[in-house]
Amino acid sequence: MYTNKRSFLGEINMLATVPKQTKISKMKKLDERKAKSTQAKEPKHLARDESDLEEIAYTLSESMERNKAYIYTIYKHDEPLEGTVVNMDANTKLIHIKDRYMGIHKVHFLDILKVSDVE
Repeated sequence: MYTNKRSFLGEINMLATVPKQTKISKMKKLDERKAKSTQAKEPKHLARDESDLEEIAYTLSESMERNKAYIYTIYKHDEPLEGTVVNMDANTKLIHIKDRYMGIHKVHFLDILKVSDVE
């Protein structure tokens, strides 16, 4: 089929070569990256008043000390969460909430929008 190894290897090399990027394709990629970075980004957490955060922190500590159930409204969640606070991690700012089905939900402190009593 092939008379020598060079012609066979040359054909394989031709198939394996990938076209080099041109300046135009590099510029297009840079423009796409810039366009993505300039788009409005949604904030991870809502900016709130210091007094609101203090009130939420006080209610969370009360829930943990007294094993009292509250309803928590959480940012980017469809339904509110009902349960008691089991643990508050100061390093990661995660609040561990146990619901009525004994499931543990780890919620970031800044994602808790509102804490209300169970009716």
